[in-house]
Amino acid sequence: MPQVELTELTRAELEAALLAEGLERYRAGQIFQWVYRRGITGFAGMTDLPAAQRAALADRFRISTPPVARRDISEDGTEKFLITLQDGRHVESVFIPRTPHQTFCVSTQVGCAMGCAFCLTATMGLLRNLTPGEIVGQVRVLAGALDLRAARFNVVFMGMGEPLHNYDATMAAVRILADDHGFAVHPRRITVSTVGIVPGIERLAAEDVMPRLAVSLHAPTDEQRAALVPVNRKYPIADIIEACRRFPPARRGRITFEYVLLAGVNDAPDDARRLAALVQDLHVKVNLIPLNPAAGIPFERPSDERIDAFGRTLAERGVTVMVRKSRGRDIRAACGQLAVEGMKRSAAQRLADALKP
Repeated sequence: MPQVELTELTRAELEAALLAEGLERYRAGQIFQWVYRRGITGFAGMTDLPAAQRAALADRFRISTPPVARRDISEDGTEKFLITLQDGRHVESVFIPRTPHQTFCVSTQVGCAMGCAFCLTATMGLLRNLTPGEIVGQVRVLAGALDLRAARFNVVFMGMGEPLHNYDATMAAVRILADDHGFAVHPRRITVSTVGIVPGIERLAAEDVMPRLAVSLHAPTDEQRAALVPVNRKYPIADIIEACRRFPPARRGRITFEYVLLAGVNDAPDDARRLAALVQDLHVKVNLIPLNPAAGIPFERPSDERIDAFGRTLAERGVTVMVRKSRGRDIRAACGQLAVEGMKRSAAQRLADALKP
């Protein structure tokens, strides 16, 4: 019988698997503590389990950890990890210190199907989804490499890929990360970002374990947004806003709208006024993200004066706004800059992927 990859299982799934093997379900909590809090990946080291059980577990389960192919450190302390998956593909993950807490930015897909015009990851197209174990594996690797397993940290699903396009694996990963016996990351310290996959937002609103939600809006009108985010043709702004309005505010806290500022494209005073009108009756925060330029991206960063004026226009209309400071730009670890060389697809392929259901 083939071994089961233990890191793919939530604790409830591991409990069921242990019961099927004739073992006590409470052992799942002990195993979670060893794997996630202590970084133990061999059953022999799990000393509070009986020796006979450890041997039986080693026969039935394996605990895999993805290796780090490259680690780059920015002058501002940001670190980018190139992580090798079992099939030889790679994803990038980022550690952002002092945010004010440590933050791990993880990927949910190899590449991305959304085709956003200003994002380097989009040049790859979608190669495949990550599994729950591969998503959480990035946190395990970063926490171990940075000696932060026992520390308090945030996790943002803002790396490569569209999390709600890989919904089931993303939410399984959220449950594993939030489990009290593992990393115990409170759901309010986990943020799932989406370009506006409305069915995914609606599913997320009904979850028992509910992370924070960030919506990548990037434009105040459908005409502008469709040119930047092709999936807007399927899920227009009005549908996204309505889905956010139905999101239960008592549980999820403030929704964040991400807005990448592109010079001469979506950074005019009228754009700011339209954006303020869109969100005026929602409990939201707007994160303004000046474009992080990259080769092959046909846009420019606005001037500081233009960025400040856009933010002031929002603030004057009662919108909570923050201009996000770019971190890790010198190692291409900033927002929109993650991509794995040698894995790129044509513009036509990217657009076709973005319009798939």
